[in-house]
Amino acid sequence: MKKKSPFKICTILGFLLLYSNSVSAQVPDITQGEILESYPKFQFKGLFQGRFTTSLKKNVDVEGVHHTDDKGTNNSFSLKYMRAQVKGQISRRVEVVALANFADFKNEPKTRVLENAYLRYSFNPKVAITVGQFRPWFGLEETYPVDIIKSLEWSNQYTEFGKNGWTSFQIGASVGGTLPLGTMPMHYAVSVVNGNGKNQVSDKDNGKQFLTRVVFDLSKKYDLSIGLNGGTGTVFKRNVHALAFDISSKFNLAKKWNLDFQIEAKQAINHNLYFSLDESNRLPDLYQYQMRGAYFLPNMRYEIDYNNLKAIEFSCRYEYLDTDFRQNSNPRQSLVPMLSFEFLKNYGARIQMGMQMDYYEYQIDNTNKYNGNLFILQVQSRL
Repeated sequence: MKKKSPFKICTILGFLLLYSNSVSAQVPDITQGEILESYPKFQFKGLFQGRFTTSLKKNVDVEGVHHTDDKGTNNSFSLKYMRAQVKGQISRRVEVVALANFADFKNEPKTRVLENAYLRYSFNPKVAITVGQFRPWFGLEETYPVDIIKSLEWSNQYTEFGKNGWTSFQIGASVGGTLPLGTMPMHYAVSVVNGNGKNQVSDKDNGKQFLTRVVFDLSKKYDLSIGLNGGTGTVFKRNVHALAFDISSKFNLAKKWNLDFQIEAKQAINHNLYFSLDESNRLPDLYQYQMRGAYFLPNMRYEIDYNNLKAIEFSCRYEYLDTDFRQNSNPRQSLVPMLSFEFLKNYGARIQMGMQMDYYEYQIDNTNKYNGNLFILQVQSRL
């Protein structure tokens, strides 16, 4: 693939900045005629999330790994998140955000703990530039934090695409905002990232991954939105790509009842799998190693508002994921029913009970590709 010269890249960035400044110049300064605000401003947030997990299937541990010797741990308490976030509003246009998960100290913390660390400059609602470590927009799950997720955990495809540099925390830069298409808002984001995850000293190669997402708000009444995602780039001088589609909506069924749902589908080259194989055990054609997945997540909510109990929710996510459908296809199907009790507003405190039921077309002994049933009790509090 022909590389762009630094002059061309600088020219493109220059045009973007000139356009952004010309657009922002047309917007009147909101501070004119008003008392100037005092900066910097700081906002602190936190999240605690812990769980108890027990395996309901013999010889399968709490991580979903099968053990023929029956030596796996079949029940355990665990700490998922102990997050602390600080957001500094340096000026009307500049903000700096840092987010750390101290629960990651229980693992090797070298590439963990620090999650968000970025600076954002907003010219106006149409154009904002983000630089640092953040979650680039590529799919529906990137648009909300884990503490307001409608299920027990991120989808399996979110994890796999994160390993391939398309989702989760990445280091790079992004331009995004909201543009009107007549009366319909359109949200967009264009990102370029290293593609090798968070907290890396530098890129693992000279390649970069480019991601684009556009979202169309089709109906305000039903909160109906459609997202289109595309990505391309190079990894160790090999071309890679990814595509995704998502749709979400919300219906008010009665005064206190509402139903929302999410549908998302993705497909991409699984270059993480390809480069993890020994050269003697893999095909030379990278395009023969591809993954695809889809999930459907409906969520029913009842606004009970009785004393401290604010709402009861029930969701059930169905997911299909095949990480190597062209070579060694072994699709994983997952069903995750969950009952949630919300205390305090905006998930300020929540208790969740659910099951994670996994089914593989072919079970492999002593691996995580084995049928299993996990029961999970989870508690969280947003600070």
